[in-house]
Amino acid sequence: MNKQAGIKHAVIPAAGLGTRFLPATKAIPKEMLPVVDKPAIQYVVEEAYLAGFTDVLLITGHNKGALVDHFAQAPELEQTLHARGDAERLTALRHLNTLPPLHTVRQESARGLGDAVLSAAEHVGDSPFAVLLGDDLIEPSDLLWQKMLDVHARYGGSVLALMEVSDDDVSKYGIAAISGTDPARVLDLVEKPSKAEAPSNYAIIGRYILSPAIFSVLRHTSAGKGGEVQLTDAIAALARDEQIGGPVHAVVVNVRRFDTGDRLSYLKTVVEFATRREDLGPDFAKWLKGYVRELND
Repeated sequence: MNKQAGIKHAVIPAAGLGTRFLPATKAIPKEMLPVVDKPAIQYVVEEAYLAGFTDVLLITGHNKGALVDHFAQAPELEQTLHARGDAERLTALRHLNTLPPLHTVRQESARGLGDAVLSAAEHVGDSPFAVLLGDDLIEPSDLLWQKMLDVHARYGGSVLALMEVSDDDVSKYGIAAISGTDPARVLDLVEKPSKAEAPSNYAIIGRYILSPAIFSVLRHTSAGKGGEVQLTDAIAALARDEQIGGPVHAVVVNVRRFDTGDRLSYLKTVVEFATRREDLGPDFAKWLKGYVRELND
């Protein structure tokens, strides 16, 4: 599917400061916080490779060396596990070696998602590319990328993933004004609008296919909310004038999405992923049910 769409590059912005998880993220990247026994960033990188992207670029920033170290080979640790006969953990560690090498580029200052994506311009060049936000985990079996790549193969331009959210949640997301739903044509976007300002209830989730024209737009995009360069503002410019870089379409989906950038959602994600595990799930679920009963007594 990916060969048909002609997209090989995937960009994963991971340069945020992680302030919502301080002090835990003072010296550790938020993307390295574990979801059971695997850091969140690994799920996202594995998703990119499962989708067929063969060139993955991590956008890193301050105190992000652990991200690079995690995907590097560790022969001494492998030898130790082998000597101990710890086949299970050795297999998990060697799995990282099966992933194609990652590329990295450093975002010099945390100036927002748009600026982070712009950092990929030299690496990506004139090719369309995918963006996967490191905070969002998407269930691969829901085939989101297959849907997005199919739309891109048909129409070109850029493709977004949208989910319908409640009125109370529109202020947390970039919200799209759309026409149609299969696929939707994106007419405009508003970053974190109030309930009254929201053009719809369709929110952008952290998966994009972007035209390389986005780089030129980002270079001329002024800082928006929070003093940051908003990717949403730049995509909105493409949507309003398809002569710049082709149309902007969207797939409206109901995928299983896990937000690891919010403390409460992160905890829910850890619990759900733990209960799914064959090795941990039965015992953990039994304990959890008992604990919940105690809370309700």
